[in-house]
Amino acid sequence: MERQFPYPLVLDGDYSPHLNRRLWLVKWLLVIPHVIVLFFLWIAFLGLSVAAFFTILVTGRCPRAIFDFNVGVLRWTWRVGYYSYSALGTDQYPPFTLADDPNYPARLSIERPQSLSRGLVLVKWRLLALPHYLIIGVFTGAAFAGYDQVRNHNAWAYGSGLIRLLVCIAALVLLFAGRYPRGVFDLVVGLNRWVFRVSAYAALMTDQYPPLRLDMGGHETHTADAPITIGPDPLPAG
Repeated sequence: MERQFPYPLVLDGDYSPHLNRRLWLVKWLLVIPHVIVLFFLWIAFLGLSVAAFFTILVTGRCPRAIFDFNVGVLRWTWRVGYYSYSALGTDQYPPFTLADDPNYPARLSIERPQSLSRGLVLVKWRLLALPHYLIIGVFTGAAFAGYDQVRNHNAWAYGSGLIRLLVCIAALVLLFAGRYPRGVFDLVVGLNRWVFRVSAYAALMTDQYPPLRLDMGGHETHTADAPITIGPDPLPAG
């Protein structure tokens, strides 16, 4: 029997098997306006996350305005990534909005906690999330980039990562076969879901530790006998 997965962050993507064969070749150009906007939004995201850190440390709560804004940045990022080279899951151009768009095929939402642990805020973003950082570094290419920086004496390097590799395979299949392989799609969305769960946890938006498992598929459902989440229990507030 299936039920909704209880993790506070829900990330969905509608599967579209038949996409334009060649549009992905120019999506890097089409998303430039979004990339420019997201550059400034992420600067604000980081600044507000620092403000949230001190607010949670003192009051045990994240201000509603900061939480909603940061959720909007993650949501916007997921839509652009889903359209472009984090998934290539749709040809529908992303909207320029922080708000939820129920009609867009990529959606992200986070349940706002009533309170957050003032103890966890000191350690979860850098210590407790470290195992996840190592894992998603392989997904995103950050791990390979870091290795190349050390090997090349801190020279700039960029790693493609598992997600980009799978999206490249899907793009080639789409180009020649005219369809997006469902198995690749489910895996790509699952990897992105893991990345965004860790991002929300590290950004102090939840105390619930991200599960150390891959939940694949466009929509978040799981069976009652799914593996138990691994990770530390949240400390009591205050």
